Amino acid sequence: MQRINFLKAFCEHFGTCGGCKWQHMTYDAQLKFKQKAVADALSRLAKIDVSGISPIVPSPADRYYRNKLEYTFSNKRWLYDGENRDDETLNMDALGFHIPGRFDKILDVNHCYLQAEPSNTLRNSIRDFAIQHGYSFYDIKQNTGTLRNLIVRTSSTGEVMVVMVFAYATDEEVEKLMNFVNGEFPQITSLLYILNQKKNDTIFDQDVVAFKGPEYIYEEMPSPNGTIKFRIGPKSFYQTNSIQALKLYEITRDFAGFTGNELVYDLYTGAGTIANFVAGHVREVVGVEYVPSAIEDAKINSSINNISNTKFYAGDMKDVLSAEFVAEHGKPDVIITDPPRAGMHPDVVARLMEIEAPKIVYVSCNAATQARD
Repeated sequence: MQRINFLKAFCEHFGTCGGCKWQHMTYDAQLKFKQKAVADALSRLAKIDVSGISPIVPSPADRYYRNKLEYTFSNKRWLYDGENRDDETLNMDALGFHIPGRFDKILDVNHCYLQAEPSNTLRNSIRDFAIQHGYSFYDIKQNTGTLRNLIVRTSSTGEVMVVMVFAYATDEEVEKLMNFVNGEFPQITSLLYILNQKKNDTIFDQDVVAFKGPEYIYEEMPSPNGTIKFRIGPKSFYQTNSIQALKLYEITRDFAGFTGNELVYDLYTGAGTIANFVAGHVREVVGVEYVPSAIEDAKINSSINNISNTKFYAGDMKDVLSAEFVAEHGKPDVIITDPPRAGMHPDVVARLMEIEAPKIVYVSCNAATQARD
């Protein structure tokens, strides 16, 4: 590894925020470290020869590249050196990101370089309005407070989704804040809110209320068969770097080496993004995903793109991917698997060994669990 030249970080929150931890290195140096981490995992854990590993495909942008951010409201703002925690005049409310290792503390973010406007202006405006009008910020230890989370999603089509997550709020409090957001940010195309009074932040089991517009936005992705549209809702999973998502799917398709007559299993298909992306290059795609709402999104994404050679099934992978399932749908020529960070269940790995598909393309977000699998 060559000597690293360190830089002055451009973000005022660097060193405290848990978001961007390598800003003090050039992007080229970051890629070298990441490449080494992946190679080490594959060689050490999986005993794979990595001498022929391809270089990382870099992102063309290293700022404002994310299409989704989630901010947290808290009445336990992280205090900087020099701030007197005994000073009762201090404003302790914050809207931002969790401090690493201190889940109850939130860094109050002034400007974040991860997502383009209106993300920064929106976050700061909502925080200031809430403080001025006496809204209580969430207390994670006591499970109290009015405001809990703010989710901002943007797309290459120019659409903007904003999801306000309230904890304990009156109808009047909800209406007042939502009217403010709607009036100040007319570019929002999907303005939604959720009431979440659980102990955890997950919204997958919560009802979504549309305050303005539909409960979704669209992302578009070019392909040799024309532009593909993906419908994205508040609970949908979509790769957070849209430009890199296209490159990822293109490489996945190229690794598979489709000839046009393949039966493909797309495991952990999510909203069917990979399945629908490769559908025009194969005979049929069968997608499997644990989350039922994601499977509904996958079916809708096929429908709006007039794709008719996909089938989607919801259920636990280790239960769905049975010998009977393979007998019913046929032995796949290619398996694409894109599991979560935890990787694949041992039963799924064993099943893949039994199926003996000629080719498996493993898309991973965690090199260690990929190497283990």
